[in-house]
Amino acid sequence: MCLIVFSYKQHPQYPLIFAANRDENYERPTRSAEFWDENPNILAGKDLKAGGTWMGVNKSGEFSAITNYRDPNIKKEDPPSRGQLVLDFLKNDVPPSSYLKKLQHRAGQFMGFNLLAGSLNELGYYSNQQDKILFLGEGLYGLSNHLLETPWPKVRRAKDKMRTIISNNNIAPAPLLDLLADDREAPDNELPDTGIPKEIEKKVSPIFIKSDGYGTRCSTVLLVDHNGTVTFAERRFKTGTMEVEEENRYEFSIIQ
Repeated sequence: MCLIVFSYKQHPQYPLIFAANRDENYERPTRSAEFWDENPNILAGKDLKAGGTWMGVNKSGEFSAITNYRDPNIKKEDPPSRGQLVLDFLKNDVPPSSYLKKLQHRAGQFMGFNLLAGSLNELGYYSNQQDKILFLGEGLYGLSNHLLETPWPKVRRAKDKMRTIISNNNIAPAPLLDLLADDREAPDNELPDTGIPKEIEKKVSPIFIKSDGYGTRCSTVLLVDHNGTVTFAERRFKTGTMEVEEENRYEFSIIQ
């Protein structure tokens, strides 16, 4: 993912309200979200090049998502795929704290990343650019290609939109997917400086990105209510456009 906004333990009915866009090269092969044949406990999209995923949930109610940390100065020789980190957490029945502490010892192998790993009981965040495990309390959070809660324009805008949805008690996939369909570029004076040319910085500044060769490939919403009902909705888009190519929706109850 390249933009994530989520509410954790704030809403009286939905302890998790999660919305995210995955931005990627258009040519990278991808499979839509489904329960995996090889891991039927896991619901996630699949990166067909490296075999991992960017975001998913399992039938136990554990969820995970990752964003890349944007810094062109970070260089690794043949690094492992960051998408495996999400998949490994969802496959292994371990608490987020245990998983992140174990990951911390090998995190330097990977290119820069931000990882969320949790459940309704515990939600952890870890970036190998900060090397500090954080456990998140109730609140509204935003994450893009820098550290958690870095106030990039797209992060601020996404949080404001979700705050409005929550205050109006309009919790459903449709308004959250609409939140993610905002292609307004940030003003020049608000652009972050991440070491890439300013014209590219501007192109990747919206919540929904459309640029040559790279952009938003899919939008995902994950809702979990206090009864343990999980709702997962995904929109996939035609290359370089906001035209919806495919929609997927799943609903299931967490297995205790």
